[in-house]
Amino acid sequence: MDHRPLGSTGLSVSRIGWGTVKIGRNTGVKYPAPFEQPSAEEATAIIHGMLDLGVTLVDTAPAYGCAESILGSALGSRRNDVVLCTKVGECFTDGTSHHDFTGASARASLTRSLKALRTPHVDLLLIHSDGADVEIQRETDLVETLQALRDEGLTRAIGLSGKTVEGAHAALDWADVLMCSLSVTDREHEAVIQEAAARGVGVLLKKVLGSGHLPAGDALEYVLHESPAASSVACAVIGSLSPDRMASNIARLQR
Repeated sequence: MDHRPLGSTGLSVSRIGWGTVKIGRNTGVKYPAPFEQPSAEEATAIIHGMLDLGVTLVDTAPAYGCAESILGSALGSRRNDVVLCTKVGECFTDGTSHHDFTGASARASLTRSLKALRTPHVDLLLIHSDGADVEIQRETDLVETLQALRDEGLTRAIGLSGKTVEGAHAALDWADVLMCSLSVTDREHEAVIQEAAARGVGVLLKKVLGSGHLPAGDALEYVLHESPAASSVACAVIGSLSPDRMASNIARLQR
């Protein structure tokens, strides 16, 4: 699979990445149809199936239920084959999301994530915003804490997985990486994605399939080839339980 540099981080990522929410939880999600959460054994097979396709960007989070623990158990010697991204600011317990954007909470969250993932560091650590993107950055000590965690070697790069254009613009002053929504029906972030790339900030995409509401082929074609921001994107992240469908998407985009 085609790989792209992730901004100025020194990391290289597969053009299509894999989001792990579906292996970790199947409640409180926005997909159009219910799905059965795989067993740990089934999830392990899915993980290795994705890696065998050449997927190197693996996106997870404490908010994804038990996904981090399953990944930690499954990756083993393949840990160094992936660019591993997790987040702070949101967790999912007792069927409900909980948010805490203090620096102390972020440090404790990463400590738990590293233990679950069985790794001494992650490659990317992002703020998992609830939508108050600007307020989180300006009214808490979270950005300073992420910078300290990077300086301590607990993550190689830091950034924002936000929801607003204003928040993405604000993050350009400190972030190594932005994770932005972009799809054929949601083009709001195209300009800031281009600005980020021009400033050496890596760009990951989320919601490219509209949480499962858009056909994968055409949706990926738009964000990776047709959008004015396509050349500024390092990787589009897809949440999937099917290596076969992922293989079809990859094959379609090999051009």
